[in-house]
Amino acid sequence: MTRTPLSPSPWVFDPADWPDDDCIAAGADLAPETLLDAYRSGAFPMPHDDVLLWWSPMRRGVLVPGDLRVSRSLARSVRRFTVTFDESFEEVIDACADPSRPGSWIDGPIRDAYVHMHRLGWAHSVETRTADGTLVGGLYGLSIGALFAGESMFHRATDASKVALVALAEVVGEDGLIDTQWSTSHLASLGVTEWPRDRYLARLATLVDAPPPARWA
Repeated sequence: MTRTPLSPSPWVFDPADWPDDDCIAAGADLAPETLLDAYRSGAFPMPHDDVLLWWSPMRRGVLVPGDLRVSRSLARSVRRFTVTFDESFEEVIDACADPSRPGSWIDGPIRDAYVHMHRLGWAHSVETRTADGTLVGGLYGLSIGALFAGESMFHRATDASKVALVALAEVVGEDGLIDTQWSTSHLASLGVTEWPRDRYLARLATLVDAPPPARWA
């Protein structure tokens, strides 16, 4: 998938101006160049009550690919399912946006913005399928240099989202990093840890200008 170069955003994301709070700004827009500059700076959008908010957690959830914990049962699931990439991006984001899911936050403008980023070659999906090709899990996010900024994942079968994460870690490789935004007990069980914002931003500076994984170069 060819990546379309983007111009700089008119909006400025400067960590030096951010408060010591997870939510660092409100407003701006979801234009492709705005999204790219935000992620490159360490911020990401998540609306609340119809207000577009920008976040950069003080304790950032990250997964170093080599730290991914694959249990025996997960290893069996990896063998049981098939993984594809970028074949069903819109199906994946729609499954993640299902309003019946607890904590659902992906609204229409967010969906449209990331579908646009996918068409421009910046947003990617990992799909988990059964032997007959049925989509049963997956995840999506942005690939910027050696960083994969994960946005959301879903599953309709046991371990299906975890299998997608295993495949993602293999693609990102030992020199890259997967951003999970925040950590949860579930993600922690898979090897996700929390970094202070300063540490994340320092590492980010070396990641976003690095060569991307071969799959998404």
